[in-house]
Amino acid sequence: MTAERARLPRPTGGHPVGSDIRHLVDRSRSDPWKPAADGRELMLTLHYPARAPGHGPTAPYATTEEAAALARGLDIAAAVPADRLGAMRTHSRPGARPAPGPHPLVVLSPGFSVSRFTLTHLAEELASRGYVVASLDHAYESFGIAVPGGRLLDCAACPPVFNGTVHPGVVTATRSGDVSFALDRLLGPRPVWRHAAVIDRKRIGMAGHSIGGASALSAMAGDVRVRAGVNMDGAFWDELPPEGLRGRPFMLLGTDDDVHRPGGRDTSWDRTWPRLDGWKRWLTVAGSTHMTFSDHPVIAGQFGLPGDPLPDERAVLLTRRYVTAFFDRHLRGRPQPLLAGPSASHPEVVFHHH
Repeated sequence: MTAERARLPRPTGGHPVGSDIRHLVDRSRSDPWKPAADGRELMLTLHYPARAPGHGPTAPYATTEEAAALARGLDIAAAVPADRLGAMRTHSRPGARPAPGPHPLVVLSPGFSVSRFTLTHLAEELASRGYVVASLDHAYESFGIAVPGGRLLDCAACPPVFNGTVHPGVVTATRSGDVSFALDRLLGPRPVWRHAAVIDRKRIGMAGHSIGGASALSAMAGDVRVRAGVNMDGAFWDELPPEGLRGRPFMLLGTDDDVHRPGGRDTSWDRTWPRLDGWKRWLTVAGSTHMTFSDHPVIAGQFGLPGDPLPDERAVLLTRRYVTAFFDRHLRGRPQPLLAGPSASHPEVVFHHH
């Protein structure tokens, strides 16, 4: 497929997908990366099951400026023109009327230095299956976030985190606060989203990629409203409190290599595993790399970049199926044989401690 026709894979659920974008500012907190800023800024994309497919244009993947910042940051700008990446075809229509609720809510948090739109294929899949999905961009933690007023927030956090002068735990702790604030603004008496009444406030989960996945654990430890979590290939930077997650479920989904197998170089998974005190799974995916669990395999396939050993279609399918199965089980109470053990139809997925 040529770059001119680049598109995300179609969601497989039964609902059309709508989308909306909101800008939030928490003035009760200072931003750790820009203390002089007027509070902690967040960008929020909502994907949700829509009432009807609609006929208007689908939402752009990103702004051209955001796409250019991502391409430069990932060193793929020579092969991935910003205008074509930003215009990559999605499957959600802005402003579509939501399907009647209540719908469970899943919060998504991206990897460090990349933006919320790098989890769009998963967000659209979950929305097509009846979830409201709130994807967060955390100020100054990505290569470029477009915010109102024509501003593009750069990654002020990148130098101190990458050079080791600031511990990554500052990121996860700050993101935990971001999640709680976003939930307050979505579920409070004057919600930031006018359709917030379709959200089931008793069924909330969170998933994230890389440090966003680690932040799912931190958010659950700090906010009991988050009932279930998934860490997609992220090292943990926070220790769980003595009470653990109070029996709430958590899933590890990572690379099948010497990093995230038991006894791997990322010792935080081994250290955290026994402290997870509810339903839990530790899964690794053969042929995957760190970026497998984001939109990167799609971008690589659409723009002719070198691919991972795991084909991009399988990366999308496995990420979608296992994450959706987890939330279907724990937010909807639906039995999921896929999570019971190894599957002949998904031989890449390895179960550990099982």
